[in-house]
Amino acid sequence: MPDSTLPSVEELLSIAVGALGGSDRPGQITMVRAVQKAIDDEEHLAVQAGTGTGKSLAYLVPSIRHAMESDSPVVVSTATIALQRQLVDRDLPRLAETLGAKLPHEPTFAILKGRRNYLCRYKASAAWPEEEQDQLFDPREVSATGRMVQRIQEWAEETVTGDRDELVPGVNEQAWRQFSVSAKECLGAQRCPSGAECFAELAKARAGEVDVVVTNHALLAIDAMEGMSILPEHDVVVVDEAHELVDRVTSVVTDELSEASVSLAVRRVGRLIEQPIADQLLEAGEDLKALLEAAPPGRIDELPEVLGLTLALVRDSAARCITAMGPRGADKDDPDKAGLRKAAFTALDEVHDTAVRMLEAYGHASEVDRAEVVWLDGSTDRRPATLRVAPLSVGGMLRDKLFGERTVVLTSATLALGGTFDGLAKQWGLGDPERSGGEGDDRRRGWTGIDVGSPFDHPRAGILYVAKHLPQPGRDGLPQAYLDEIAELIEAAGGRTLGLFSSMRAAKAATEALRDRLDVPLLCQGDDSTMLLVKQFAEDESTCLFGTLSLWQGVDVPGPSLRLVIIDRVPFPRPDDPLTSARQRHVVAKGGNGFMAVAANHAALLLAQGAGRLLRAQDDKGVVAVLDPRLATARYSGFLLSSLPPFWRTTDPAVVRTALKRLTG
Repeated sequence: MPDSTLPSVEELLSIAVGALGGSDRPGQITMVRAVQKAIDDEEHLAVQAGTGTGKSLAYLVPSIRHAMESDSPVVVSTATIALQRQLVDRDLPRLAETLGAKLPHEPTFAILKGRRNYLCRYKASAAWPEEEQDQLFDPREVSATGRMVQRIQEWAEETVTGDRDELVPGVNEQAWRQFSVSAKECLGAQRCPSGAECFAELAKARAGEVDVVVTNHALLAIDAMEGMSILPEHDVVVVDEAHELVDRVTSVVTDELSEASVSLAVRRVGRLIEQPIADQLLEAGEDLKALLEAAPPGRIDELPEVLGLTLALVRDSAARCITAMGPRGADKDDPDKAGLRKAAFTALDEVHDTAVRMLEAYGHASEVDRAEVVWLDGSTDRRPATLRVAPLSVGGMLRDKLFGERTVVLTSATLALGGTFDGLAKQWGLGDPERSGGEGDDRRRGWTGIDVGSPFDHPRAGILYVAKHLPQPGRDGLPQAYLDEIAELIEAAGGRTLGLFSSMRAAKAATEALRDRLDVPLLCQGDDSTMLLVKQFAEDESTCLFGTLSLWQGVDVPGPSLRLVIIDRVPFPRPDDPLTSARQRHVVAKGGNGFMAVAANHAALLLAQGAGRLLRAQDDKGVVAVLDPRLATARYSGFLLSSLPPFWRTTDPAVVRTALKRLTG
């Protein structure tokens, strides 16, 4: 039962908003009540809360209250480092100071990341097996990595947290890997000579003593699905940026196999076993390399005999190496040797288990029975040809491991695709809303979805323009008509344009074609770090910025610097994307509409995120221009349009150009 001695969430929210100089927002009040009800009723909640709602406060206030009431921390998971930093550096400190006098104690909080994000003191000071190389053929890159290694060594002498994100400027993976270990490679605090001062263990200990633990979707997935008990015991999880959850969880449970991963295992096993046994695994890796380099990239629906034999050879060779290593607990009294053995076991296990998983992905009676997809990524200058395996759905894992054990609140500005939560709910593994199962352990928690709206008056503040007169986009790059349309729109807006393109090739082509044609500065993603480009774009009102995926979701530029968002085409996934196409086919095999369930949902999500870049503050006004006429003419256009904010709509280019000129004076 709720603790009546604690202030209500409405009272706590009012105190927080007043202290921060804000005002009441109906959507925020609706959300804070809904989150509190979900916690009290032990039911899941999906909340769509538009930009400007103040959703962070709306879930942090009931989270803090629950932590006080239950003496159990609440876990808040985010997809991006930027939101983690906002919560830990701004929102939570303000709340703690504001609400402390009204609660049993001042709220406490901590950030917790995966072990790979923390410097390993032992690895930094001990002899460690050689790490995999990244095919660095450019001497300048090798030299740059060497300088980064030296900088990490100097930073290691002074850092208090060991958190990689505090190392500014950042360093590349090649350098950082020499100072970090994964959870599987770690010796454990009890066996490691540096265990008592381990940065990752200290961060975990801090997280176990606070009211709110801020983490990321990947660590949340590892904790829930791999049973590693990284996070402290908790019964409530808030998933912010919940539209990213499925993709982040999929990344965690995707495995890969290549000649490089086999060679790493061989190097790590080194002199720990007899050379002929290690040579068998080395030869199996060379066979795999030759086979993969000769094979066409893409999805592998049926297992070729030669690939099956090669995977079995890799599996069996790795198993012989594991057997030759002897008992896993050996050399526990010799930390240096124990570290080498743990690293070798980790690499061998990953090779062996991935080969097993790939072999088991085949042999099903029908497509309906298939659970995983295997595909080949071709070689590049930096990576060898690599086999990957991923689940066709993570819904079952999420349902059993995340939603089955605790109350989960999922929130984002974009969750109701096509006007309903059903699409994402199915991907999360949730059934029909408001549905509960039986009694006791078999009970399935119900869930509710609510849209608390947005403080913006979209029809008055923004226009959605669809260029219905343009030809449909093709595969041969941007048509000249698209380039002309972009130029006319930017000229009408006086710059102030964010161009969101479906590929980096299209973004660069538009930049090259229009730089000399326009009288305004034109930046392109890749010219400099994205953070610096966005800063430059925000500070100069006449500047335009073109880019691709990370800009669709990661740009927050309120004010007059952004008056026009251009989207070149409906962002469907590539038809040859192995995982997306396999998931689409699997839905069809089960009697569903694969295009709508997978491709259209993907496009709707990105479109909504892209359109959401326009209005970031109450005084913002402008235009979202979609050049792809299919948004007005295709049979699925209604679904996509109902996923977007309710802007005033037009297909008349003259109307839009006039509006932009009026906006920019």
